Amino acid sequence: MSERRAAPTVGQVVLGRRLQELREAAGLKREEAAQVLRVAPATVRRMETADVALKIPYVQVLLTRYGVPDEEIAAFVRLAEEANEPGWWQRYHDVLPDWFSLHVSLEGAARIIRSYEPHFVPGLLQTEDYARAVLEAGTVGQVRPQDIERHVALRLARQELLTRPDAPRLWVIMDETVLRRPVSIRAEVMRDQLDRLLEASEDPGITLQVAEFAAGPHPGTYTPFVLFRFQEPELPDMVYSEYLTGALYLDSRAEVAMHLEVLDHMSAKAASVQRTRAMLREYRDAF
Repeated sequence: MSERRAAPTVGQVVLGRRLQELREAAGLKREEAAQVLRVAPATVRRMETADVALKIPYVQVLLTRYGVPDEEIAAFVRLAEEANEPGWWQRYHDVLPDWFSLHVSLEGAARIIRSYEPHFVPGLLQTEDYARAVLEAGTVGQVRPQDIERHVALRLARQELLTRPDAPRLWVIMDETVLRRPVSIRAEVMRDQLDRLLEASEDPGITLQVAEFAAGPHPGTYTPFVLFRFQEPELPDMVYSEYLTGALYLDSRAEVAMHLEVLDHMSAKAASVQRTRAMLREYRDAF
């Protein structure tokens, strides 16, 4: 049986979907593909859904059965070998929950990241002290101080994608609560964080908007979520929605379309980029 990985890489997700498309184009059911490999149908399903690493001998046998030309098989195998390489985030496996690992992988591969955050500054824009305060508040005494520092280090490492030459486009809508809720008794923590948001608001690749209290309710007032859009045509838009002990990854067209529509409505109703900058300055001066 194929070896289970801590979390799939985006490459595995893309290639898994491609394997499924090739199987379907060849007119085979999963049970028939499984017979070719002499494995259970669940093994084929896990390869196609990226629940396991792509076992190269299995890939070669399947592609041959699907009628894929030899040169295309060789190219697919090279991509599979690259996709099976552990992601950088797996060095934080001691503190990184499996359900969040895929988020980090998707985040690093996305071309556009759009999010709504009702409670805190998004992790990609948090300062070190702000991140530490948020993580300490959320542990309920169940995490050791050294583990919190590992979480902080992971959060800061994730932010490096914003300084890459091919950095994704980041568009964030934050509820005004984010600006009003101090996360520490040290006022400088919030002041520094607001300075960081002001700096980010000047970045041409980042759009920040605040959903003001005065604007009333909006369709996103349920839970934080992130929408990822990718360059790869094989990978559809995905939505990540987190809850207390886990997360949901949604990729059905109907669910993604609903979240996209909500984001569009919220962005139209939220404060403009210019108004958001003014609010950040006002709150910064108040701390």
